[in-house]
Amino acid sequence: MQQEEITLQTLTDNEDIRVGYSDNDIVIIDSIQKFAEFSAAHVSMNAITICTQGKVQGTLNGQPMEMHKNQAAIIPQNVIVSDLLVSPDFDLKALFLTNRILQGFLREKMPIWNDVVYVRKMHIITLEDEDLQFYSNFYEMLSLCFNKNDDHPFLTDVIQSLLRAAILGLCGALKQRVLVDKIPLDVGTSSNYFQHFLDLLHSVDVKRRTVEWYATELCITPKYLSALCKKHSGKTANEWITEHVLEDIRYYLKQTDYSIKQICNQLGFPNASFFGKYVKEHFGMTPIQFRQH
Repeated sequence: MQQEEITLQTLTDNEDIRVGYSDNDIVIIDSIQKFAEFSAAHVSMNAITICTQGKVQGTLNGQPMEMHKNQAAIIPQNVIVSDLLVSPDFDLKALFLTNRILQGFLREKMPIWNDVVYVRKMHIITLEDEDLQFYSNFYEMLSLCFNKNDDHPFLTDVIQSLLRAAILGLCGALKQRVLVDKIPLDVGTSSNYFQHFLDLLHSVDVKRRTVEWYATELCITPKYLSALCKKHSGKTANEWITEHVLEDIRYYLKQTDYSIKQICNQLGFPNASFFGKYVKEHFGMTPIQFRQH
């Protein structure tokens, strides 16, 4: 399986990908047909993509996904997109953002993003005609900026301001969709702690830690952390931790050539025997069997 590592560096260094704009936190892709050559990709940045023609299907962290023309995909950082099959005419426009700049854009509205992409897992959305017109107009304005001289003193500020407005518009639309048939988003204190827990869980390399460890990092009690996770997502803190550990295991066994010992070290398991029992318990097979499955 050929896998593409999608990072800020690989996107800007690839001559076959048409980059409209890039800085230390943002990459805007005007066309990414080269993407069709890869059967799997590790997306290390947050991504918002719009399919402009054709279709693509595959799995997102092991879950089936399919995107058609005029649909958008909202992908959080450190996701594995695999088993990709694309139509011959497939193409898309994409925006990749570091977590730092995304949090800077959304600020107090970051819980909406976390709720949609992590709790409700609303990754594929169909854009209505007014949505398409809204984002087409934004892209036209951005394109005018791309064509300006790089010496323009405020070019980065102008582009980031436009992007922030577009992403706020997207978050508003997502919130409206959630409120149509789901309970309102809770933006109280407990919700803030839950969002901080998700941010911490996504940012640490070794995720297989106790609930007590995460609670200590957040300066709250383990009991309160588990209660607020259950309240805001229907899952306990331990279930969230386990889910993310399994995603990391799936990635390292399926998408890398790391040895079992290297994976144990990377994910914080004490030894290969313990790791093997953990994998067998959750996947029903040994690490070697899972890798070859």
